[in-house]
Amino acid sequence: MNNTRLEIKRTKRKLKRLRRRYRHQIIKAILLKLIGKNYKLKRKYDQALLNRRKRIYMKKYYNLPVNEKMIVFDAFMGRKFVDSPKAIYEYMLRDPKFADYTFVWAFKHPNKKRYYFNNNRTIIIKYNSATYFEYCAQAKYWITNSRIPEYLIKKDEQVFIQCWHGTPLKKLGFDIEVKGGNENTDNELLRQKYNNDAMRYDYMISPSKYCSEKFISAFNLKDLGKEDIIIEEGYPRNDYLINYKENDIEEIKINLNIPRDKKVILYAPTWRDNQHTIGVGYTYELGVDFDNLKESLSYEYVILFRAHYFVANQFDFEKYNGFVYNVSEYEDINDLYIISDMLITDYSSVFFDYANLKRPILFYMYDLEEYKNNLRDFYIDLDELPGPIIEEENELIKTIKKNKFVYDKKYKKFNAKFNYLDDGEATKRVIEKIFEQ
Repeated sequence: MNNTRLEIKRTKRKLKRLRRRYRHQIIKAILLKLIGKNYKLKRKYDQALLNRRKRIYMKKYYNLPVNEKMIVFDAFMGRKFVDSPKAIYEYMLRDPKFADYTFVWAFKHPNKKRYYFNNNRTIIIKYNSATYFEYCAQAKYWITNSRIPEYLIKKDEQVFIQCWHGTPLKKLGFDIEVKGGNENTDNELLRQKYNNDAMRYDYMISPSKYCSEKFISAFNLKDLGKEDIIIEEGYPRNDYLINYKENDIEEIKINLNIPRDKKVILYAPTWRDNQHTIGVGYTYELGVDFDNLKESLSYEYVILFRAHYFVANQFDFEKYNGFVYNVSEYEDINDLYIISDMLITDYSSVFFDYANLKRPILFYMYDLEEYKNNLRDFYIDLDELPGPIIEEENELIKTIKKNKFVYDKKYKKFNAKFNYLDDGEATKRVIEKIFEQ
């Protein structure tokens, strides 16, 4: 009888929590619908939400002491278990020096990620939840690859390690000068967000001298007196691209059901600042005619389509079944790199990492003038790119068919400038710099 009553009480509490959660989601949906395309109202809504979360966080901040052997990880604002935070975590998990550390991973959908973890030293929590506030308030180290919520106030004894998520081609933060995109990403607001984030950094990981220079300017590190926080030792995430084994390729292809008699093209375009809808997010308009590609290439190739994680719209490739594989939700892009015979991208930074494999890269920039002049502009001269720039789809198809790839002098020069630290040992060096001083 007592067990029955206890179970009833638990069920009632659970139903109460669910009602609160869904009521909040319904209210949020109604508010976003009322806001419509009014970015000023959207900012007021965001500020109110930020203030609420900050009040909740500060209660944890003042009441919880710092745990010297606790680390909170996240990647892409809780979206995935990937990138340099993953590489650092997995290295530390194997290293006996960190045997008594507690690791905490924050995800937007934690239940979908639990199967990645089979040890009792890792705690899985929901990103932006009350539990997230609790662990962030007490963890000695925060490790991420993107900006973190503004309400997270760092204590003096806490250490924030910013891994960032790529070598930039397109300009970032304080370096953006062109005025385009949408009101939600105007330059003044964007610079304020970058500044607020960078003020909390204790370390920022860089894969090259070039990248260090761009991070210092884009994140305003010089004016913040933080030029010396850069750890220029390579990207931990790229160790995998140096150390993978051939049987890894076979296993991934089996899992994705990719035919062995076809070559694999990874098509990974980025998002556009001007394709944004309040309440939805960034969307992407397909820049290729897949009917045309299928007719011209399907006898020899399959395409892995990988949308940027910002992109909210869904893609239906059912009619291209067996030719186009939508891998936008696939967890780790490193797996897709190593199984691909060729990369096609536009302005995404994916090509910097992929170049470590010394395989062909095509730059399909069908909206080059619009993107360059009205949206982002670039850090480097496009003549430095390790592959041809193509603006017409028929030319793209012709180039793929010819496939006269040579790892030439230009490509080698590119790797010597941007990837010279990617030697399979970056994670080890980064950890030594931070934890063994």
